Amino acid sequence: MQTMARFPQAQWHAGMYESFYLRAVSPHDPVGIWIRHTVHKPPGRPPRGSVWCTVFDARRGRPFMHKLTTHELSVPADEWIMVGDSSMGPAQADGSCGAASWSLRFACEQDELRHLSPPWLYRTPLPRTKLTTPLPLASFDGVLELADREPIELAGWPGMVGHNWGSEHAERWIWMHGVGFEDTPGAWLDVALARLKLAGRMTPWIATGALCVDGQRHRLGGLGARGTVVNESADGCTLELGGAGGLKLQAQVEVPAQSAAGWRYSDPSGQAPANEHDVANCSVAAIELTVSSRSGTPPKTLRSDHGGVYELGMRERDHGVPIASFGD
Repeated sequence: MQTMARFPQAQWHAGMYESFYLRAVSPHDPVGIWIRHTVHKPPGRPPRGSVWCTVFDARRGRPFMHKLTTHELSVPADEWIMVGDSSMGPAQADGSCGAASWSLRFACEQDELRHLSPPWLYRTPLPRTKLTTPLPLASFDGVLELADREPIELAGWPGMVGHNWGSEHAERWIWMHGVGFEDTPGAWLDVALARLKLAGRMTPWIATGALCVDGQRHRLGGLGARGTVVNESADGCTLELGGAGGLKLQAQVEVPAQSAAGWRYSDPSGQAPANEHDVANCSVAAIELTVSSRSGTPPKTLRSDHGGVYELGMRERDHGVPIASFGD
């Protein structure tokens, strides 16, 4: 399945959203960047695009956040998306947003992660959110500049590049990504969990994703998976997931104090506030994984002090994370 922008094919009467995004984290310091190019198209109206830039630094407290929204939206040749003067493609991202500007290059030697399985789920109305990770373990080089700060130089920073689109956000969701694990530099985790509202009732958590460790990729979750246990808040979460071949994953992620970014997302159809979610995201979270299998080998533990992403999408407003003033 080719990575490509979906919004140009959206029907006029339909609502949809789309996002191309990247995150990269310093191998040494609790500093991370999170850049998104998004499309928001209400029914019967043209799409508009937004560029989001968030810089996390757990040593400084609250992250830098800015968002620019415009109707200048296109898909240039050899690129995925261009919003205003900011572009993102298969190997680069260049742009600006408020006080931030960047020129980044990235590469990945691993295959795309397609979260949904079987593949025909990408062609059906449900789930209403589709997601893939074109570059699940990317290496980033370049520079991001912020007014009144030293330039942030990226030289081999690990991270990822993702893509999602759909007509509606899940009722509640978690996204977790992990890189930079101690003594296991090539390992990565990318998992999304969602609870849906169907016929007025909430489904259990449904997880999709993968763990790659020691060069081997293990599928996690799926529609028929059992044994998923989740305890979540804006400060972090613990979860247990099953994987292919009897693999079991226990994960714990902790958000450093004052380091989370807060945004408000809305679905492209419906009226606020009924269609709005608060979103807390920390891209310099501490993450620990314990992996076990049926083979009888001892469990393997992977740790990273600041290489994790933890994002929680929720309805409640009492989570304690300040929400940025810009809307969706």
